[in-house]
Amino acid sequence: MRYKKYKNGVKVFDINDFDIKQTLECGQCFRFLGEKNNYFIIAHGKKLNIKRDDNKIFFWPCSIDEFENTWINYFDLERNYAEIKKILAQKNKILAEAINFCGGIRILNQEKFETLISFIISQNNNIPRIKKIIEKMSREFGNEIEKNYFAFPNFSQLENASEEKLMNCKMGFRLNYVLDALDKIKNGLDLESLKNRETEIIKKNLMSIKGVGDKVSDCVLLFAYGRREIFPIDTWIKKVSQKIFFGDKDADIKRIHEFAKNNFGDLAGYAQQYLFYYFRGKKF
Repeated sequence: MRYKKYKNGVKVFDINDFDIKQTLECGQCFRFLGEKNNYFIIAHGKKLNIKRDDNKIFFWPCSIDEFENTWINYFDLERNYAEIKKILAQKNKILAEAINFCGGIRILNQEKFETLISFIISQNNNIPRIKKIIEKMSREFGNEIEKNYFAFPNFSQLENASEEKLMNCKMGFRLNYVLDALDKIKNGLDLESLKNRETEIIKKNLMSIKGVGDKVSDCVLLFAYGRREIFPIDTWIKKVSQKIFFGDKDADIKRIHEFAKNNFGDLAGYAQQYLFYYFRGKKF
């Protein structure tokens, strides 16, 4: 990957295995808007535009320093995805088809607090509604980045929010889970200090929050803590896994997790993302 300053942003050359649409629309994040290869995201308290033009990708507005210290890691641009895809494609024929279909997915490295709250809100929800709730929260409690664009609120901003105003964000039963997360953090659950702990310790702490089960904790582990061995299972991935790994026979979550661990190892999270995106629009 090569890059240089370009106007008020950065122009990057020769990024392979990176499709903007696939990366943003594979269910791992919620604050984006655009189409094809022209999007903007809101992350790290900033609004960033991203556009691909042939073999070049433009990121703006940002400096070289910001690109190096924030966005390279956020988009996981220094990882060798060609090697990851080569290994996984040898594991399973249908997974190879999925990789061929959506091999431009990169797993984002997201902020821990935002990821936790966002996936709590995602429970029994659809992506348009999740995005709408998060946008309303950001407008109500977050800092304005530029006119009409708002950062996701930090812990202090949500902690000091009235329950009535939180209710107005229309998150329904999930409000009690958000409130419990805020209470747990206030009383010592330090999301940042957990990053150097064992995966099971992080998971146990996350699941101490009311309403946070296997699926939400696994998504936070994968997308915010960089635990790429994690294979989040929702009802959709459970159905997909039963079909392609267990011959359409019933398999519980524990058995699917064991299969993913034994067959994909440290690459299980990538396999999950390729399968989710590939099968999302398919009928069984």
